[in-house]
Amino acid sequence: METIAFFNLKGGVGKTTSAVNIAWHAANEGIPTLLWDLDPQGASSWLLKSKAKVKSEPKRFLSGKTPMGEFVKPTDFANLDIIPADFSYRHLDQQLTLQNDQGRHNLIGKIIAPFSEKYALIILDCPPSFSELTEQIFDTADSLFVPIIPTHLSLRTFEQTRDFFKEHKLKPKRLHAFFTMVDRRRSLHRIMLAHPPAMLKNGLSTTIPYAAVVERMGDHRAPLPAFDKTSAVSLAYKQLWQEIKTTLSEFRQ
Repeated sequence: METIAFFNLKGGVGKTTSAVNIAWHAANEGIPTLLWDLDPQGASSWLLKSKAKVKSEPKRFLSGKTPMGEFVKPTDFANLDIIPADFSYRHLDQQLTLQNDQGRHNLIGKIIAPFSEKYALIILDCPPSFSELTEQIFDTADSLFVPIIPTHLSLRTFEQTRDFFKEHKLKPKRLHAFFTMVDRRRSLHRIMLAHPPAMLKNGLSTTIPYAAVVERMGDHRAPLPAFDKTSAVSLAYKQLWQEIKTTLSEFRQ
């Protein structure tokens, strides 16, 4: 089983859009995939028409009182299941910190481990913050993918993420950035694509263009390729999945 996460400190950069579309592409290839929406905003859950049956109450599944499998729900797509978020996830970091103080470390990794019996790929859609939760996600994930808009402020958030990895002695080779919402009409975007900053030397080569069709995911409440397979952005996500696969030992051909 491979576990990957999509993360960015900055909102509105295509994190959830990327997580949902990559999950669809993996499942479409027949890979049993589980998407865990860890963001209290629940955007991935909403896009996949999924809602928690009851409040998740993080302290219950972190303590083992409620098996995590009870929160898994199917989606409309074969091979793709989801653990939907609800607003109670805003307390998840607090509960993880409490459990950590009591000597129970990296509970996220321990919760995910049993899913290896059913799923080949776990995708984590992360909240946009540094916290005990994200530190455990970083420690658990085999690879972390960071969508970046080609702007200086967006690059700054990647630099902060890279510094966080160094400070906490996490493996930098697992950190992969890629450009999203690329608008080639903007000179700064064109310059950064032509001359990527040195900090992105291990980044992915696939770029995701800005396109209004992405907003229709909200109209359809579905991944982009479920209703549009031919637009430039849809083809870019297909290519991005192929590139992501090359970074994952489980699926590398």
